[in-house]
This record gives sequence, structure tokens and C-alpha cells, in this order.
Amino acid sequence: MILFLLVLVAALAFEFINGFHDTANAIATVVSTRVLTPRAAIFWAAFWNLLGALAGTAVATTIGKGIVDINTVTMPTVFFALVGAIVWNLLTWWLGLPSSSSHALIGALCGSSFATSSNNWMVLNWSGGIWPKVVLPMLVSPILGFAGGFLLMWILRIILRSLSPRLISQVFGKAQLLSAGFMGWGHGSNDAQKTMGIITLALFTGTQTGIFKNLPEWTHFLHVTEFKSVPFWVILLCAITMSLGTAAGGYKIIKTMGHRMVKLQPVNGFAAETTAALIISGASSYGVPVSTTHVIATSIMGVGATKRFSAVKWGIVGRIVWAWVLTLPVTFILGYLFTKLYR
Repeated sequence: MILFLLVLVAALAFEFINGFHDTANAIATVVSTRVLTPRAAIFWAAFWNLLGALAGTAVATTIGKGIVDINTVTMPTVFFALVGAIVWNLLTWWLGLPSSSSHALIGALCGSSFATSSNNWMVLNWSGGIWPKVVLPMLVSPILGFAGGFLLMWILRIILRSLSPRLISQVFGKAQLLSAGFMGWGHGSNDAQKTMGIITLALFTGTQTGIFKNLPEWTHFLHVTEFKSVPFWVILLCAITMSLGTAAGGYKIIKTMGHRMVKLQPVNGFAAETTAALIISGASSYGVPVSTTHVIATSIMGVGATKRFSAVKWGIVGRIVWAWVLTLPVTFILGYLFTKLYR
């Protein structure tokens, strides 16, 4: 039971860190275009994160029972998966690199489950979950982000070519408030659900192993006999925690995403945020845990490339891509090592 409480604390810590680590995904563009101050943008994103997190549980189900064999998972498996993901998130946040919290959690869960099963690869649901809902979207979503950002910005440039730059900035300065809110909602609808899935997996594991059976009757809300849905208290707790984390801010990553990659105007920010939010919301409806970092970053690149390809600072992009490439294998190793050390 003590270990379950540690899992719950670690899960909420991950959700909080996910909130401030990925704040930049929702608001970097609205800050870089000076439509909102960093403080105002963070609270705007926190509000929409909260609403998005309450929007559904399809992604939570994928994370909780679609990635690994849940019958082999133990409470330490879940705990050390969270520890591995938290370590990587804090490291990349400290370096100012917008890595994927989603892939950090998935990689660490796979590594921890692999160690728990005594190095049995069959514990990983490759064909039914990891390939179609993790690896394939990881490859496709950045391409969609870049192409979508490029196409939408190209269409806007044609439509707006007869208008003055000042008028365009005034109109899209207001429109970007809507697109930033949409992006925050999309981020909450996808990222907050991942921790919901992990907590529900811990509840299912605790019920199956009998650690809750001697508790008082009022603790029946902890019992999850079948992983069919996420308890409402878990949804609410994760939604609030992520919005609080978002409110804490993540200024280092905001600086990288909003200022260093490409110089943006309000119309550029609107195009990037709208593109990313559409892709993320679509993925959430199908239960696909995409990386909001990958999608918004490539959308910004696509928008910047409509000016000229040299407008994108590809050196910074290269550092970001390395963080993306390393996230799954490094967190797999972290989850594996932490679990093995415990065992």
C-alpha cells in the first residue's frame, strides 16, 4: 500500500512536470509574437489544458493497457517507469530541449515491464500497440506538422497579400488567442490522459494483487477489477495537476521554441498553433498518444519555411531532433535499470 501511494505521488509529480515541461508547446508562439506576456499566456494555456484534460479517456486506455501486458505489471513496474520518465523530463527541461513527455513515459514503461518479466520481449505489445499507436505516429505526426504548417501559411499568404502588414498583425493578434487556446485544449486532451492511464493501471494491479482488500470499505473507489474505463476521480485529479503544472511555466523551453527556431509574426503563430491543435485533437479522438512537442515544433518549422528555408535555424532544430531520437531508447534504459536495481 505504501508503494501504491508512492506510485500515486510519482504519477502526479510526472503530470505536474509534464504541465510545465510542455507549456511551451501550447504558448511559445503566442509569447514570441508578443500577443501575450509569458505570465498571461501560461494562465491562458492552463485554463484550456484543464478543459482539454476532461474531454475524454481514449489515450488513457491506450497507455494503460495497450502498450505492455498488464497481467505481468507490478506496482514497482509502474513506479520505476514514472521515475525514469521524470528523470528524462527534468534533464531535458534543464537543458531547454523540448523533448516528448509522452515518449518518455512510454519508453520507461516498456523498459520497466521488460525488466519485471525477466527480459521477456513478449511483454511488449508491439503489433497491437507500440507500432501502430506509438512508433508510426511518431514518424508521421512531424511530417503532418511540417506539411500542414507550410500549406496553411502558404494559403494565408495568398489570401492576405493585398492587406497591409499592420492590419494583418492586428487581426491575427486577436485570432492567435483562439488558436493558442485550441492548442492548450489539444495538449490537455492528449498529454493529461497518459498519467490517467498509468494511475488506472496501478489501481488495476493493486486490485489484482489484493493489496486493497484489507482496507476500510470507504476505499472501494480504489478497486478497478477490469480496465474498461478511467475512474472520474483520477480524471479530475490529473486534469487539475496538469493545469497547475502548466501555470508553473517552463520559460527555458518557451525561449527555444518561440524565439530560437524561427522569427514569428502573429499570423505565423496562428498558422502553427492551428495546424498542431488539429493534428493533436484528431489523434486524441482515436486514442493515439502523439507528442505535442513534435507536432508544434514541426508546424513552426513548416510555417517558417514558407518565407525561405534559411529562415529556420536548423542548428537549433538539430539539437531538438536529437532529443526526440534519444527519448525512447534512453527512457527504456532508465526504466529497465531502475527496476533491475530494485529487484
